[in-house]
Amino acid sequence: MTRRVVITADDLGREPGTTEVIAALLAEGQVSATTLIPVSPLAEQAANHVRKLGVVPRLHVTLTSEHGLPRWRPLDGAASLVDPDGTLSDDPFVLGARGEAREVIGEADAQLRWMRDRGLAPVAADSHAGTLYGLHGRSWLTQALEWCARHGLAFRLPRDAEPYVGGPLPPRLAAEHAKAVALADALGVAIPQTIATNRRTAHELGTYQQLRDDYLRRLAALPEGTSELFMHPSREDAVRGPDGIVRVWEARLLRDPVWHDALEKEGVEVVGGWWT
Repeated sequence: MTRRVVITADDLGREPGTTEVIAALLAEGQVSATTLIPVSPLAEQAANHVRKLGVVPRLHVTLTSEHGLPRWRPLDGAASLVDPDGTLSDDPFVLGARGEAREVIGEADAQLRWMRDRGLAPVAADSHAGTLYGLHGRSWLTQALEWCARHGLAFRLPRDAEPYVGGPLPPRLAAEHAKAVALADALGVAIPQTIATNRRTAHELGTYQQLRDDYLRRLAALPEGTSELFMHPSREDAVRGPDGIVRVWEARLLRDPVWHDALEKEGVEVVGGWWT
């Protein structure tokens, strides 16, 4: 076997700054995949932009809004997903307390249909803010995997979760994760060997060099098979709060010669998907 990695820029369509940066990175060949937020008002423009590049985004199933942005509205309008004003909450724990499985999957259907109606045929899906995984209350992971199987989609569920969480899962979560991996295999839903991303704030990291060092360590530790590194590159002015500078650092990393030298030295092949 060989070590392969999908380098994904998440959140295409989030707002203009992020969309602009992701499109540029795709055009430059700095990332090998992206994910689209269909509920964003910018989604149509973003989809048209990357279509011209010959890129089909994955579906970023989005069930929550984002802090610092005008709130998004679901495409299906299901009651358990929205606040009284009809918008998606920007608190994943609110969704985790009230979301009904039938309406969660109905919204995923609507977002997939939105993409297909526009000539985009995603071959994989994942979960914006991790809401489908039960990290913030109710889990819809079983339903999500069954939904992927019905639509012939791969899914961002790590076979080995430790690189993402930074260590062994607690016993309850470890048992649930093992069941989900077994279900994915039984359903024929392709999943990556592992996934990794930065989960620390700018204050915790301190400097760009610390972020780069962390990603270099993650790269060196990738196992055999196909894994995914997903980042959220953007402009600092596009994201309010301390996350903005981290997104700028990730965009810088993807263009950093040190990063590209490490990919070559580690012998890690960059690919477009873990399902091929």
